[in-house]
Amino acid sequence: MFQRHNRVWLTAAGWKLARAAALAVHAKELARWAENDWPVIVRRSESDIPPNMLCLGLAAPPDPHTGMKTRIPFLVPSEHIVRHDVPLAIISAEKALPAKWQKDFADLVEKVTAIGLEFRVYGSAAMQAITGLSYLTPSSDIDLLFFPQTKDQLLAGSALLTSYAAKLPLDGEIVFPSGSAVAWKEWVQAESHPSQPRVLTKSMFNPRLVRVADLQVELE
Repeated sequence: MFQRHNRVWLTAAGWKLARAAALAVHAKELARWAENDWPVIVRRSESDIPPNMLCLGLAAPPDPHTGMKTRIPFLVPSEHIVRHDVPLAIISAEKALPAKWQKDFADLVEKVTAIGLEFRVYGSAAMQAITGLSYLTPSSDIDLLFFPQTKDQLLAGSALLTSYAAKLPLDGEIVFPSGSAVAWKEWVQAESHPSQPRVLTKSMFNPRLVRVADLQVELE
């Protein structure tokens, strides 16, 4: 039911459990999230956790002086989840980006929409759009998730990512129907080099190497 990068909203009791389990230094940040009813993010499941527990994470904005990023991992019983949703739609991140990226990003959104591809945003760009806090810096990436359903969509989406990466700091993953995700740059490289038959995939469980051909079969 849950996938990596999904957004999750917690009950008051869920936030209380998160704060109780977290380091004291993180209590203020967790309280701010709870007060604003901002979502936290689903991360890969840890080993040996009870089946009713969900691994979540909160990434605070980078420190304005040091640039250090604070990531707060925690577990919450699924019964304390009010609702959950897929990652943010690509169009929702446009106005949160720095002005120098907005025109090219708007062009990308227009092409993605015209073709009917599913692109979503996660990471710093998504969190800045959701919270209004300052996540993005000049060295930030724009993290995208691309969900192809057919081989034609995979080709079209990969071509768009490659083309716009020359104009924008694009990063992210291609997510196949099984939920296996591959860094899109690694996928493009593997497709252009048949001698590299396997790619590293991520899912809700441990990363593993998967044959390119096996992932392509999911789109048939």
